[in-house]
Amino acid sequence: MKATPMVWSGRVLSGLFVLFMLGASVAPKLMGMPVAGDTLVALGWPRDYVLAIGLIELACVILYVYPRTSLLGAVVTMGLLGGAMATQVRIGNPLFSHQLFSLYLGLIMWGGLWLRDPQLRALFPFRRAGIA
Repeated sequence: MKATPMVWSGRVLSGLFVLFMLGASVAPKLMGMPVAGDTLVALGWPRDYVLAIGLIELACVILYVYPRTSLLGAVVTMGLLGGAMATQVRIGNPLFSHQLFSLYLGLIMWGGLWLRDPQLRALFPFRRAGIA
């Protein structure tokens, strides 16, 4: 079966999300880079949580990438991103650059999944105003 431009757009968005998560969040934590621990400490989390959070993020990404569990992966990842947003709100970081960054990531993640998954599009159809 030939993939439509919509499906390819979804794959690109999902790929960008996965690459960002792996490169900017998971890898520094799993590789024990000092920036990961320093960032968690600055956010009020113990440095000892770096590995655990990195493994949770990796599990979320794996669930999201695998087609049969992508919906579960998106839901669990959104919970993780919600916790990240709550942390940013709690310490009073800037709204648009820090507090809402998890929302931006979530929109890219869900948008990619919606574009590449016909079952999700059927569950949440896009409708223009005035069309029944």
